[in-house]
Amino acid sequence: MKVILLEDVKKLGKKGELINTSDGYARNFLFPKKLAVEATKASINDMKLKKQSDMRRQQELLEEAKELGEKIKGTSITIKVKAGDGGKIFGSVSTKEITKAAKEQLGLDIDKKKMQIKEPIKALGTHIIPIKLNAKVKTELKVKVQEL
Repeated sequence: MKVILLEDVKKLGKKGELINTSDGYARNFLFPKKLAVEATKASINDMKLKKQSDMRRQQELLEEAKELGEKIKGTSITIKVKAGDGGKIFGSVSTKEITKAAKEQLGLDIDKKKMQIKEPIKALGTHIIPIKLNAKVKTELKVKVQEL
């Protein structure tokens, strides 16, 4: 029996795949748990339309990420913090503070989860923060940390 998987099924296939399985397995396991539907002409057509819609949406997200990446590239923000002797700051500069400063100074919404800081910023100076906006779009933001 040909079925279309609605969820990933271990050792069988991934969501959206058209597979061939035994009648008993489909009727007794896949259908009751809503893991698959029977592959009729209508369901196959629905699957194709959904895949096209998903591809279009992914393309739109990629274009938005590229656009945001171009806006971020070559820009810098300034964050003022309290500092002690030797240029050491009290605490550290977090991604939350960087996001807030980018919103205020550049007018850009950058998700703090997309910033890839390996270790916290604990010194004055200019730091380059890598930002992964998408699997294919990466950019960098300069952060200048200055004393109050």
